[in-house]
Amino acid sequence: MPFSMSQAALPVFEINLNALAAILDKAEAFATAKKIDPAVLLHSRLSPDMFDLTRQIQVATDGARRGTARLAGVEPPSYEDNETTIAQLKERIAKTVAFLKTLDRKQIDAAADREITFPLGGTNKGQMKGDDYLNHFMLPNFYFHCTAAYAILRHCGVDIGKRDFLGAIPLKMV
Repeated sequence: MPFSMSQAALPVFEINLNALAAILDKAEAFATAKKIDPAVLLHSRLSPDMFDLTRQIQVATDGARRGTARLAGVEPPSYEDNETTIAQLKERIAKTVAFLKTLDRKQIDAAADREITFPLGGTNKGQMKGDDYLNHFMLPNFYFHCTAAYAILRHCGVDIGKRDFLGAIPLKMV
């Protein structure tokens, strides 16, 4: 049985977005324990020319939401990018996961050979076949922003490790 586009996309986004929400819980607990304003964590970045934690999470949710909507041929919900708290970021993640669950897997699977047009910043647009778009654009970008969010919190001292990054993967111990 072939591996489908929806199998390659939806579980990856759901598991990793839920992992992001879980590391935000740890960030909140860390801020409380250390008596740090959580906004300090939300505005932290790895480098002056990189997005801060808040923007990393916004971009990760945007990529999952907009990319899968393009594959499914539907309009994604619009978010305002106005989150200022950990709770608001977790709500954004939850809304994104809920949206992913509404998508028709067959529509996503049918996008493999369809040309997908997508914005590349400013007025630039890119175009790729659906399977290339998922494998060579959506997933790498999504993982980049999830990894950056994780690395920002780890750099700030939040006690998270690889298992936190991986989330609740479907793993059997043998």
